Amino acid sequence: MAGAGNFNVFERRPVNNQPTHPGDSTSINWSASSPWRIELRATFTLALPIILTQIAQVGIRAVDTIFLGRLGTPELAAGALGGNFYFLFYLFGLGVVVSVSALAARAHGAGNADEVRRFVRQGLWAATAVGAPFIIVLWQIEPILKLLGQSTENSTLASDYMQMMMWGLIPSLGIVALRSFISALSRPRSVLVITVLGVSVNSIGDYLLIFGNHGFPALGIAGAGLSSSIVNILMFSALLIYIVRDNQFRQYAILHRIWHTDWAKFFEIFRVGLPIGTSLLFEVGLFFSASILLGLISTEQLAAHQIAMQCISFTFMVPLGLAQAATIRVGLAAGAQDRIAVGRSGWMAILLGGIFMVAASYVFWFHPLPLIYVFLGERAADSPEVVKFAVLLLAVAAIFQLADGLQALAAGALRGLRDTRTPMFIALFGFWIVGFPVSALFGFWLDFEGVGVWSGLAVGLAVVAGLLLVRFYNWRKIPGATIRTQP
Repeated sequence: MAGAGNFNVFERRPVNNQPTHPGDSTSINWSASSPWRIELRATFTLALPIILTQIAQVGIRAVDTIFLGRLGTPELAAGALGGNFYFLFYLFGLGVVVSVSALAARAHGAGNADEVRRFVRQGLWAATAVGAPFIIVLWQIEPILKLLGQSTENSTLASDYMQMMMWGLIPSLGIVALRSFISALSRPRSVLVITVLGVSVNSIGDYLLIFGNHGFPALGIAGAGLSSSIVNILMFSALLIYIVRDNQFRQYAILHRIWHTDWAKFFEIFRVGLPIGTSLLFEVGLFFSASILLGLISTEQLAAHQIAMQCISFTFMVPLGLAQAATIRVGLAAGAQDRIAVGRSGWMAILLGGIFMVAASYVFWFHPLPLIYVFLGERAADSPEVVKFAVLLLAVAAIFQLADGLQALAAGALRGLRDTRTPMFIALFGFWIVGFPVSALFGFWLDFEGVGVWSGLAVGLAVVAGLLLVRFYNWRKIPGATIRTQP
């Protein structure tokens, strides 16, 4: 490493040990050599490719939504049901597998390359172990949705979509494992390039397979699912090939003895990742429940929910990407036993994400129509109810954007300390003990319909954000988080 005051974003940790005030905090100054300026540059450099990658991945679903919106309101509503049901399982699996980033980053921060390799290999095992049983459940989506009170038309169309889309689940979780490895080594740009190419291929696939252009079969909503599966398989293959051929990555030989059992690392991934996956399940489960509740109200409100969900999914990718950067930066600092850098890394990500979400709130509140027209196109004039409800839902989204971002950022910082169990219980309390009852109360008993349902989301997110921020503020009291300050 360079001498004091210098920094390379690809090194394991910042090298600049400033005098501290009582309470183990550093003085905040913004001179060119200050630790906070260095952390800002490091966090932004690491997070930007991750954010753009996340946005591109959401773009795959957004492209599906745009094309389905041109098929009609029933297809758009069914895409909401099917897509959110799929996302329920994907995010749980992502939560389990993404623990590889925290574990590999901590091992990298400690200079242990063998630990990094073992965690990545077992991350691929974990992706398969999680995804395989979920495919069986996704196959049965039609009777499940009917059991939940959805119409026969919506349930059948959602099943057509899912029976093609579900084959991309395991490859998409494999991408998470490989992406976690690449990000832990602070080289996420390659994932961005591959993901952007994937969005382009998915757009072409939707164009050909949904409408039957240029001699391809017109598969309708099933074509969107098939295109997504093909793209996820291609993206996983491309990323794996890149890793085994790159000079730096191939030194880790992640495929060497890939079939060799390493149960200690396998179960460590689940020990850290299961609470993460469960926390995400609690959150996305609340949003999925919102789609179920709106489906009971009307197809138009369900379609509006899908449009608003796509909009907030895009903005959420920024704090989610920053949260992944926070996990890595905090993990590197923890692995290097640098207590000051742990707090600085976490709070820098929280600050950046909070600023962005305030800007997103402004757009949702004052300029919702251009966003809605992107998804409805020329059909907007024929869908005034969908437009009206989408405007209302985006107004509610504007209110909870900051809370949504802060809860993801605080959770990401805590994951860098391998603190996942208590955040899981916080998510359970905030989303289901508080959020879901408020959604049901406002949406049905007080008859506020979709706006009432989304108000419950806002309340749940605010509770979780507040509790997680308090926990990270007091992170030194977390059992197992004792870290000495570098001399």
